[in-house]
Amino acid sequence: MATDNERLVAPSGHSDESAAELALRPKALSEFIGQHRVREQIDVLLSAARARNSSADHMLLSGPPGLGKTTLALILASEMQAPIRISSGPAITHAGDLAAILSSLVEGEILFLDEIHRLPRPAEELLYLAMEDFRVDVVVGKGPGATAIPLTLPHFTLVGATTRAGLLPGPLRDRFGFTAHLDFYDVDEIAQVLERSAALLKLEIEGKAIAEIAGRSRGTPRIANRLLRRVRDYAQVRGGSTLTHGDAMAALTMYEVDEKGLDRLDRSVLLALVERFNGGPVGLSTLAIAVGEEVETVEAVAEPFLVRNGFMVRTPRGRMATSQGFLHVGHAAPAGVNSTLFDTSAEDA
Repeated sequence: MATDNERLVAPSGHSDESAAELALRPKALSEFIGQHRVREQIDVLLSAARARNSSADHMLLSGPPGLGKTTLALILASEMQAPIRISSGPAITHAGDLAAILSSLVEGEILFLDEIHRLPRPAEELLYLAMEDFRVDVVVGKGPGATAIPLTLPHFTLVGATTRAGLLPGPLRDRFGFTAHLDFYDVDEIAQVLERSAALLKLEIEGKAIAEIAGRSRGTPRIANRLLRRVRDYAQVRGGSTLTHGDAMAALTMYEVDEKGLDRLDRSVLLALVERFNGGPVGLSTLAIAVGEEVETVEAVAEPFLVRNGFMVRTPRGRMATSQGFLHVGHAAPAGVNSTLFDTSAEDA
């Protein structure tokens, strides 16, 4: 039975939005679009495991949110015809939570741990033994009278997902037999994702509308599917039976997603940097206060996209807008502003 720290696939009582997102997920590796290198590697790994009639090796999937880490874990379970248990690092507060999950697994089961880099240290150390020797030591009692009772585990496959692979300790990372990094999708791949999703949703949509949505999806299938559903809603209320390019343009404008994919938060951060701080440099906490958001939200949600697209850079003195960032919000860049002048890998103090 699932505990508060875990859930099985397709839980009851989920929202219509969650159900729609779940319905759009590919069910087989052959249906998965993009990530060609990773997909081929996983196909070989699973084919070999099936031929040996054994569990697949432990896998670590890293990359930004929304690129398909959870989907690949679900596909793994489907391809191996195995049950899957889903939990996350933040949900496991101490080693006992993880021990309870591990001891309830069945032979060949898939354990998917999202945000695995956020596991508490005692749970990490418990996981080392479970991954290598398929056993855990359950401690009974306290103090000098405490006794460790070894508990043998069935062979299982751990699939870990992380958005910050650099935070994983080396001993944990080394215990994964296969590691893969998922990259952002190009526009053509996002268009294929949208075409597939539109067919599943039974939507008639113009090619120009798909291209428009794909260009504003930030290279992320999750965002692309979300924008497609919002355009569908707009056309259902104000448009016709076919989603046109005009519907897509009007809907995306209403939802404040511009032609480069920047949303309200992205533009707020960029505008604050340009208009209030004359392009910077400015510290992250000051920038977050200026837009009325938490530091973590600005750093994890807005900043990566702005930096990746050349609108902002991170320097030892703080965040700075590039000439491209100035132009995007309708301002002329001051003399000397050039993104190539800054070390984009440096963090501000």
